[in-house]
Amino acid sequence: MYYTFRLKKGADLKKEITKYVKENNISGVILSGVGSLDKLSIRLADGESTLEKEEQYEIVSLNGTLSTDGIHLHIAVSDNDGKTIGGHLKDGCIINTTAEICLLDIPNIKFSREYDEDTGYNELVIKNKGGN
Repeated sequence: MYYTFRLKKGADLKKEITKYVKENNISGVILSGVGSLDKLSIRLADGESTLEKEEQYEIVSLNGTLSTDGIHLHIAVSDNDGKTIGGHLKDGCIINTTAEICLLDIPNIKFSREYDEDTGYNELVIKNKGGN
């Protein structure tokens, strides 16, 4: 099943997607996310550093997995000079004008997240809803 919704100015991108996924019991992926931000908050590739900036950005890519136990999304944004940066989406990415979000709930698959001692993160667990 496909889901689409629009976020308006001032909404927190990650918090609103998380809320929507829980309300609709979605186990799936984000198909598309476009829009603009006034504030950016991402975790960088080293897994520890965070980049937080208050300036206008265009969302040029948003992808990842969705479950009611948590979402794992990566975002790429471009600034006023067209330079692109990306990383792990964190709370605090605030919508400027709009964000248009399209999600896909995958039939017969249940995504969950469980702590993985090797990585130190809650990682994706995939189960067949049919019990196989």
